[in-house]
Amino acid sequence: MSTQGVRGIKVWYLEITEEEEFIPSEVVTNLSLEPTDDAAINTQFYREVGGDWQWVDRLNWTDNQWEKWVSRENLRTWVAHLGAEAAGYVEMEIQEGGNIEIVYFGLLPLMIGKGIGGGVLSLAIREAWKIKGTQRVWLHTCSEDHPHALGNYEKRGFRLFKTEVI
Repeated sequence: MSTQGVRGIKVWYLEITEEEEFIPSEVVTNLSLEPTDDAAINTQFYREVGGDWQWVDRLNWTDNQWEKWVSRENLRTWVAHLGAEAAGYVEMEIQEGGNIEIVYFGLLPLMIGKGIGGGVLSLAIREAWKIKGTQRVWLHTCSEDHPHALGNYEKRGFRLFKTEVI
């Protein structure tokens, strides 16, 4: 979710601070996450997934900027697959103090409505808690995101810790 240049939108910040708070969704057997460190894949998914949700802050990035972002040691990216088809992606940033931010998460437009969002998010949260030293998994969403985004996060155990209008 990006909010650059947009005003009057509501932003919700959510967190899970104990792995036991995580409430996984049912994950269909042919749903999986595959790690990647390919900047072209991050670029493609950022544009395709975020196209309908006002993700604009990276639209003008050069290939060099994407490469620099993706090659950071504290960034993890996974591509979600439904069977052999790409379904979406998740970007996580490992931050100080055991914080893992889900920076970007979403499904490709053709995968929305197939009932897999909760499963993809559940797989992503499991990956976050596998990272050594994780103390907290957090993210933010906004009123410009998919109408079910906030509910999906809350169903997975995320709790609201901050709200703002920008």
